[in-house]
Amino acid sequence: MKDFCVIGSGIAGSTIANLLAKKYSVEIFDKARGPGGRASNRRYKDNLSFDHGLQYISPKSNNFKKFILDLKKKNIVKEWPGQHLDFNFEKTDNLVKYIGTKGNNDICKSLIKNIKTNYLSEVVSINFSSNFWTITLKNKEKVFFKKVILTCPFPQLKKLSSKYLNKKILNLNLKMMPNITLMAAYKNYQKIPISSIKFDDDIIAWASNENTKKRFTSNLTLWTIQTNIKYSKKVINLYKYNKKKYQLEIQKKFENLTGFKSDKIVDTSIHGWKYAYSNQPTASIKSSWDKKFNLGICADWFSGPKAEDAWLSAYDLFKKI
Repeated sequence: MKDFCVIGSGIAGSTIANLLAKKYSVEIFDKARGPGGRASNRRYKDNLSFDHGLQYISPKSNNFKKFILDLKKKNIVKEWPGQHLDFNFEKTDNLVKYIGTKGNNDICKSLIKNIKTNYLSEVVSINFSSNFWTITLKNKEKVFFKKVILTCPFPQLKKLSSKYLNKKILNLNLKMMPNITLMAAYKNYQKIPISSIKFDDDIIAWASNENTKKRFTSNLTLWTIQTNIKYSKKVINLYKYNKKKYQLEIQKKFENLTGFKSDKIVDTSIHGWKYAYSNQPTASIKSSWDKKFNLGICADWFSGPKAEDAWLSAYDLFKKI
């Protein structure tokens, strides 16, 4: 029986798994096809891809900055240059934007490359008995571990483990915000000199030009387009039933904002993150470790919406363990 079961291979899950694996036996389970969670990368064709969740990382804390710079030395991440336009005219610190060299899930891949990871392995229940955990997968397979680490969004956490959560965690007043992402491939728009755009708009919040990340060369221009909170909340439970409708609505708005003609699109895909991030992070809790049940929790929603928050939460949990 292995020591730790880590549920989720996003930034938090990959980080805590990497730290624990230096001393304990660890295995990861994830319902997705590959690593990264909301830092995943969607392959289009050949080596073309979209970062359809996490867009970039701009480290603020010294420890996380050191971590990212170490990854840069290893060519796991690189700087994302170019023009980053902001039509919200927000005050920024002009922080460097870092991206994965091949995809934004490169960070997670590097952290768990030597750890057994089970993809397409959704956990449907966890049960503690005596001194071990029984983990039941969607395919009804059962696996057994001494300790469990949960890194899932807060609503999923409560559904999976509410009877084991202490009142301080269970009663957190957290609201997870959704996000809708459109991935669009355009023809005849080569060498656009803009890397990303923040919009002040009633539908679109952000768009990034995947070609400027210099991971591939193509006669197509790939744009990742993300909608704002209001629009995402409106359609998150609807878009799966009429994907074409919402794809057309978003791409038409993008055309109005940028001039990128919809008739130049050769392919589109839409994806919804129902629990993308929390806009009400907890100020006092960064992670949770329950010695009674040998149950740990780390995630970005403890501290904020950024990848850095997930990483800091995982480090905080490791110190507690």
